[in-house]
Formats: sequence, C-alpha cells, structure tokens
Amino acid sequence: MDPDTLTIRIHGMDCAEEVAALKREVAPLVGGEERLGFDLLRGRMTVTGAGGVRVEELLARVRATGMRGELWRDDGQTGHSSTGWRDRYGRLTLTVSSGVLALLGLIAHLSLAGGLTNFLGSEGARIRGEVPGVVRVIYGFAVVCGAWYVLPKAWFALRRLRPDMNLLMTIAVIGAIAIGEWFEAASVSFLFALSLTLEAWSVGRARRAVEALLSLAPAVVRVMDPEGSVRETRPEVVPVGSRFLVRPGERIPLDGEVVSGSTQVNQAPITGESAPVEKAAGDAVYAGTVNGPGALEVRSTRPAGETTLAHIIRMVAEAQRKRAPSEQWVDRFARVYTPIVIGLAVLVLLIPPLALRQPFGDSVYRSLVLLVIACPCALVISTPVSIVAALAASARHGVLIKGGPFVEAPAHIKALAFDKTGTLTAGKPAVAEVVPLNGRPESYVLGVAAALESHSDHPLAAAIVEYARTRGVPRFEARDLQNLAGKGVTAEIDGTEYWVGSRQYLEERGRGAEELHKRLVEAGRTGKTAVVVGREREVLGLLTLTDQVRPAAARVVQDLREAGVEHLVMLTGDNRPTAEAIGRQVGISEIAAELLPSDKVTVVERLVHRYKSVGMVGDGINDAPAMGRASVGIAMGAIGSDAAIEAADVALMSDDLEKLPWLIRHSRRTLAIIRQNIATSLTVKAIFVALAFWGHASLWAAIAADMGVSLLVIFNALRLLRRA
Repeated sequence: MDPDTLTIRIHGMDCAEEVAALKREVAPLVGGEERLGFDLLRGRMTVTGAGGVRVEELLARVRATGMRGELWRDDGQTGHSSTGWRDRYGRLTLTVSSGVLALLGLIAHLSLAGGLTNFLGSEGARIRGEVPGVVRVIYGFAVVCGAWYVLPKAWFALRRLRPDMNLLMTIAVIGAIAIGEWFEAASVSFLFALSLTLEAWSVGRARRAVEALLSLAPAVVRVMDPEGSVRETRPEVVPVGSRFLVRPGERIPLDGEVVSGSTQVNQAPITGESAPVEKAAGDAVYAGTVNGPGALEVRSTRPAGETTLAHIIRMVAEAQRKRAPSEQWVDRFARVYTPIVIGLAVLVLLIPPLALRQPFGDSVYRSLVLLVIACPCALVISTPVSIVAALAASARHGVLIKGGPFVEAPAHIKALAFDKTGTLTAGKPAVAEVVPLNGRPESYVLGVAAALESHSDHPLAAAIVEYARTRGVPRFEARDLQNLAGKGVTAEIDGTEYWVGSRQYLEERGRGAEELHKRLVEAGRTGKTAVVVGREREVLGLLTLTDQVRPAAARVVQDLREAGVEHLVMLTGDNRPTAEAIGRQVGISEIAAELLPSDKVTVVERLVHRYKSVGMVGDGINDAPAMGRASVGIAMGAIGSDAAIEAADVALMSDDLEKLPWLIRHSRRTLAIIRQNIATSLTVKAIFVALAFWGHASLWAAIAADMGVSLLVIFNALRLLRRA
C-alpha cells in the first residue's frame, strides 16, 4: 500500500449522513474531499496524500463526529479489522435495554396511576397527570440507553449548525421531557435507536453478502517444492510461477494454469455459471473457485493481491464511492426538506399561542411531533441500502457493476451495440480452407500468413498461427512487422515485402482479379472471413476462417427486445457479407461492417445522439473507445482480464450472454424498488404532517410510523439480494 495512504476503520458509519459528517470534519485537515474515499460496505475511510497528517489528530476529528476510528488492520485473508464485543453488540444491547426499560417504566406508571383510565388523557394518546419520581428514573435510563449513540452526533450537528436526524430526535426527546411527556420521550428514544439498529443491520447484511467474496480464497496454499514435497503456506507469500496442489473439493487459493490433472471446477462464485467447467492441463483456474472430483497441480500466474477475485473485491468496494443519481437526488431533497420542516415546527410552536391564544403546551407538543416527522431517516436509508443490495446481488451473479450510477443506467438503455467477435460469436475462429493462387503451394501460403500474424493478439491471427502449428508448416522469419489497424499486417521476409490483410486492404492496394473477388464475396455470403496473403504486387492466396455464433445469441437478442431495448446494432471490422450472415443468424438487422476502432466510436456517437441512453458490449480492450463513448460500457467474458475489468462500467465475468437481459431487468428492478421506497417515505410523512397540523398525531405514533416505514424500505431493498 502507498505509505502516504491511510486506511481508517470507522465504527458507526452506516449511511450517507455519516459520510457527509466525516467529510465536513476531516476534509479541512487532509486538504479537501478529493483526498477522502469511503467504503460504506466495509466501514472504511481512505485518506490519500496523508504524509503530513498525524494519525492521532485524524482520529480525534473522527471522534468529534460522534463516531470512532482506528487504523485498519487486515486479519489474514478476510481483510476485516478486528472488532470487540462493544462494536458487535453494543448498539443492539443498548437498544434492547432502552426498550425493556421503557416497557418497565410503562408498567410501573400504569400501576402507580391506578389504572388505564387515569393513565391516558381524553384522546387516548397523551398521558395525563404527574409522572411519579421512580417512573421518571426508569424512563430516564430508557432515554439514555436509546440516545447513547445519537447524542454525540447530535452535538456535532449542533456545533456545525447542520441539523440532521440525530439533532431532530434529540430536540424532540428533550422537548418531551420538558413538557412532562416522559413516556413519549422514552418511546421516541427507543424507537429511533431501534430504527438506527435496523439500518446498521440492513447495511451489515448487504456488507456480508459482498464480504462473502473475501472468504472465498482459502488461507492456505499447498506449495509443491522441486523435490516433490508439499508444504502449507499463506497465499500472499507464494511467488508467481510456484506450483501448488489442489485436492478434490477444495477451493483454489490462487489464479493459475493447470499443469497436470483433470477435473470439473465450480466457477459460480466468480462467474455466476450454474454448471461446473471442465479443466485439464493448460486451462486457467481462478482463486475462490471450487475444485471438483480430481486433484490438480497448478502453476500460479498472479500474486494473491492481483488475482481476478482480488480485482472483483476492490472494484465492488470502490463502487461505493460512485453515488447513484437517485441517491444524489435524495440527499439534495433532504437538505432542503429538513430546514423547511424545522421552520414549520417553529411556526406551529409560536403562531397558535401568540395569534390564536391556544395553550402553549399543546403547541410545543405539536411542534415536537412535526420535528419527529421531519426526520428523513427512511428517505435517506431508502436509496443506499437498495444500491448496496443491488451491487451485492450482481456480484453473486458474476456481473461486476462499477458503482451506483451504473446500477441504474442499464434500466434506461434504449439501444445496444454489440461487437461481433467474442460477443455474439465464440471469438475463437478456426481456419476452414487455404486457397493457394498462381501456382503457389498451400504450405507456402500458410507459412507466410503465420509468420506475419505471429505477433498479433487478434483472434483471427491466433487461429492462423495455431492452424499452421498443427499442420507442421515451417514458419518464415519475418522482420520489420507493421500493424495496419483494422486492415492487416506488412513485414519483410528475406528482404521482400509480404502482406496479409482484409478484402478492404486488398482493394486499397489495387490488387486481385475478378475471380479472386468472387471467391471473397462467396466466403462472406456463407459467413466466413477471408484473409488475403500477398507478396509485393502479387496475391499468393487466401485463407477462410469461421467463427461459430454462440448458441444462446439469437435467444438473448429476442430476450433483450422483450426487456424493452428498442434498437440493436452489430459492429464489426469484418466485411459486410460475413457480418450480414452472422446478423441473420442472431436476428440483428442493422449491421455496421468493415469498421476501424474509430469508426465504432462514430457509430456509437450517432446512437447516443438519437437514443440518449446507449449500451456498448465488447471485449473491454479493443472496443474500449466505443465503450467509453456509450452511456454504459459492458465487457463480455472479463474473467482473468484485468484490462477488461478496468475498461468497462459493467463487467460480465463469464462468457454468458444471458447475463445481459438479466442485467437490464436487475437494473429496472432496483430502480423500481428505489422509487417505491421514496414514494412510500414521502407519502407517510405527508400524512403525518397533516395529522400534526390538526393535532391528531402523537410523538410515539409519529416515530413508530417513521420506524415502520424505515423497516418497510429496508426489507423492500433487501429483496434484491434474493437470486433472480
């Protein structure tokens, strides 16, 4: 880790309001908010460029907000900071104590009052008469237990003149005590504490759903020494290239390549694939996946901190820093809404007794009810819990979403552009035919093509090189290779210029007879890709390659249309006849063919101009410019590819196309739940504001309603954690 970066564990950071309080207090010390990062899921605050900041002063600023901080300590593979009994059970214990004491106080109060009739006022909601001293003591302890975690944050809000829910509840409790409503004070204190406990629990449940990823990689690796002995050690000390043993049924501890053995591996924890995947020598395996019936000898290919699983964990944690549009709207609304209701409470407090000569005590009570209603607790909770749950659910399905904005964005997609190779097709073309021309032998044409393509990472090039290898064709020594983006490759062999390229490149060179062009057109019409091989001004021959359409492609295209995506486009650098043949197979009629990378960006820009919200699906590397221009960039089959994970807004960790319609439906389901939560919160508050004005709402009923709505929005949001 960077020595100028500090990571602080924050106890009590469970919602956006607490993050805002930390920003206000800590940012001036460290040089601005841009140096602060918050991981709500794991309760962490990261300070970058903290070389000149004293840790003691930083922790003191955290304490000033009513929260508690400590330096982050990693515990083995989990990354959890050690927590004591107080941190795990302190809030719950005080909340339960507050509720029990409030109930005991109520029983004692009923007993000493001589019955329910004497206990209640005429409206049946307000308590009448003097509260006995012993009952006040019991209620007082109930208030203290309920407000224990609230008071420090309320004091911070008061000092900063930034009213929040903690300050509003504290004022309401103090006001209720001041007018003799001890039971109501205890009830409000307990119910608000219960609401905060439930909020912490809900975030904790979503947190645990993501942190389950952290425990996927085992804490021990069985490393095989050169002499054949096996020793157990921690994954973080195993160097790249080491061989390790994985027994049947064990989790694989590191990314690697199978050296010997064959088995089936359950990759569901990483990719969301439902069926185990066959693995044999030469295949890649990933940390956190589960070995099947066979033992494997694996050579590690990455250190523990750079595995695919580690990248996923980091990306999910960083996703918390990117706030969804709904979350930002709720924050803006709450900042305006809370002061307005406080102003209304002041008016309710002053106008009736001064202008209408109503009893001052009733006005105080009504204004306190209004303050309780003003608490935006359920409203503030509604969105972040939904976003966290959505991120956790998508990670479990093998869909890595890079933040709140990209949870909501797929719901709005009207047009979707697909790269052909590796997305709609398997991305593993194979040579179908070698056609030598002008009397050249087939081995000569294939050898030249393999020599020129040997340094390219394009799937077509890899297929040609592999085909030449299996045929035992001697490879020529090529020098001065030049890659012509989207067109072909040129190089020198024995001092003579050779070239390999597409039909477009052939036409640019002005080469080829009518018969050759007919062959190229026929190859395209049958869905094959043709690669032309030449020397200076002579055409030596051509190779045709085929790429199989994914079996699920046509079904997914139809499913996307049913999910509401209006327009589908296929983008490819292949020639138009080949592209149209693939398009017919999958059911996409709009084809943009023979494109360079810059051309794909132009097509996506046109789609954005027309449809506003556009998704681009590609491999996350070659299509990065077009993905960056789209509203949502989606990387297919990102497992094992750091670049793919980094480039996209959403990374599908397996090659499963059916994750695309799932993503769109998941995004719409999340957005629907957020809207339901916001509407429910505002509706209940509007009802109680009206009741408060008419004097028909009590303090305990108002906080009970607020807690009920908080419960409702929490459980509604947590529905997203269920497997769809």
